[in-house]
Parts: sequence; C-alpha cells; structure tokens
Amino acid sequence: MLHEARIYSLANVGGQAVLVLEEVNGPRLLPVWIGLYEGGSIGMALAGQKFPRPLTHDLLLDAVRRLGAKLDKVVITGLKDSTFFASVHLKRDGSDVVLDARPSDSIALAVRDTCPIYVDESVFAACPELLKPITGEEVEDFKKKLDTMTPEDFFRDLKKKEGGEGPAS
Repeated sequence: MLHEARIYSLANVGGQAVLVLEEVNGPRLLPVWIGLYEGGSIGMALAGQKFPRPLTHDLLLDAVRRLGAKLDKVVITGLKDSTFFASVHLKRDGSDVVLDARPSDSIALAVRDTCPIYVDESVFAACPELLKPITGEEVEDFKKKLDTMTPEDFFRDLKKKEGGEGPAS
C-alpha cells in the first residue's frame, strides 16, 4: 500500500542533509539521510531558485520531457541495510516506465515537476515510529533531535523481520 507524502523539513546535519517526509493522511514522519548536493538541489527547487544553466536534475527532467514522457510520481519503495530505495514513474505514449533511483534524486525531480511523492507501507513499517509533532514545543524538540541524530541512531532501532533476519525492505 502506498501513502502519499510531502516534504516536512530539510536540514543540513553533520555533513549530510536530512529530508523528512510526512504522511499526508496520517501521523507518521520519515527521515531520509541524503547527500548535501542532493539536499541543496531539493532546497533550491523548493525556494524557486533558477539558474541560467540547467543543474543535473533540471537536465534530467528536460530530457524526460523532450523524449515525450511525463513524470507521474515517485515512490520510496524499500529500505534495506539502512539504505532507502525509490522509483521514478514516467508515462509515455500511454505506457508506464519505472526507473530505479535514489530517493534524493527522485524527490529532487518531484519538487521540480510538482508530482506526487509516495512511501510504501513496508518502509514505514521497517522504521521506528516517528509521529508528527503537534505543539510548537514538540516541533522544537523534534528539530533539536534532528540536530544530533545520526543515521546510525535512527537505524539502530529498526524493526526486525520475523526471525531476526534484519530490516524489512
């Protein structure tokens, strides 16, 4: 089952970026650690910054369009060994084309084309439960946690598959 998500926050933390997605019709948050370049690319697109020459994600989106395809959606599809997986879904001539991609690149494309972002239920199920803050104080506490949280801290508490085989993907 897919759950629609949107960007809740984006922050630089200890040489990396943390992109937090929020479940649109639910209470869950999903922090995804990404590279600084990808975080910067997403941040620039969210801020509406334009450059005289295309950046990598702009170039890819332009190529998709010029080849007659349309960005349909992006999906965070899985989590294995502390690594998130995603797919980019394109429509072309009535056909679906699905590309394997990193979540950061997928979301960088989605924010440029305003297409929906989804998270597979298995990803939420594999992560420690992190619920949306409700009060201003909870928001501040959450931001403080993100400042000191590392990917290792987050993934240390991943729920194990039955039989202890590791994180669900």
